This record gives sequence, structure tokens and C-alpha cells, in this order.
Amino acid sequence: MGRFSRWAAVVTVGALSATMLAGCGPAPWDMGGGSTPSATATAVPTPVSNDLSGGSTQRALTAGPVTATVDYWSTLSMDQWTPEAIKPVSIALKTTVQPADGQKVYLQRASMTAVPSSATGPLDPLKPQVDASTVSPGYLVLDPYSYSQTFNVGPVPADATSVALQFSYDFLVQTTPTSSEYAKQTATDTITVALTG
Repeated sequence: MGRFSRWAAVVTVGALSATMLAGCGPAPWDMGGGSTPSATATAVPTPVSNDLSGGSTQRALTAGPVTATVDYWSTLSMDQWTPEAIKPVSIALKTTVQPADGQKVYLQRASMTAVPSSATGPLDPLKPQVDASTVSPGYLVLDPYSYSQTFNVGPVPADATSVALQFSYDFLVQTTPTSSEYAKQTATDTITVALTG
């Protein structure tokens, strides 16, 4: 085949390709006169976490040589945790210390601050509640001795969907089993409870 013949064959193939491309168009089912309904996105609200959804929760907190085991629960059922209700939260706390050489652990102070949140973010916190020890050096909380207390979460704004309970525990640890000197350790924790409308 000569140079001219090969060039003609290329032109023929190119023309055929152009013809095939010209035949492409919308699929028949896309050319109807009616319009297909478009799907609209619906915002799905983010589920509110609830650390007390099972009725109670337990945390292990570490502060230096102290490990505190804290149980949280409420005597008010979760379906009654409404923004306007007085919502009790109970705690029971005991500690261990390492090394366990016979020194004692005392709870000097426990506090709770409730911070409500709405769908748009955190709201103003409620006034902190504090239980400061009335004995020196504090409440003995070394296992098997324990500390129990109930804090009450007061009314929050009507648009609140949850409340974060921020706890702080101040411990005094004997430096030696017979010492009157103490080291201070602080443990913090936060639990979130959903509110019902």
C-alpha cells in the first residue's frame, strides 16, 4: 500500500469515529418531558451521648500515686431529666495508693460544676457545688473506707439538650505512714447526661 492509500485509510477511520461520536446523546430515559423528583437532604440530629443511660457508670481516675474508683448514678429516672427539673447525681468514691506502704488518703474537697449545652453549643455553667471536708486533714477514702455524696443539678435553659457534669476531687496523701505531712493530688472527671424535652 502506498503513502496515499495509508493516508486515505486514516481519514476514513477518523470520519467514521466522528460519525459515531455525533450519534452519542442523552439516554432515552433522560429525554422525557416530565422531570424526576430530586432527593432532598434532611438533617439528622446528632444523638446526644448519655453516660447514665444504663442507670450508672463507673470511672477509674488517676492522680499521682492515687487511683480513685468513682461510681455515678441518679435516683431520678432518665426520662425525667428535663431542663426544669432538679436532677440529683450521687457519687461513691474510694481510693488505693501505690506503693501501698501504709500511708492514708484523704478527700479534702469534692466539687461539681454543671454546664448545659444546646444544639448550638455550650451554655452558661451553673454555680459550682462544693463539699469541703469539715475535719482535718479530710475524709478518709482509702479502701475499704469510702466517700458518698449527692449533688443536685438545678434548672437549665429550656433549649438545653444535655448537661456536662464536671467533677474535681482534691486528695491529701500522707508522705509516710506516720507523717503529719501530706501531698496534694487532684483528679478530674466529666460525665454527660442527656436531657429530655
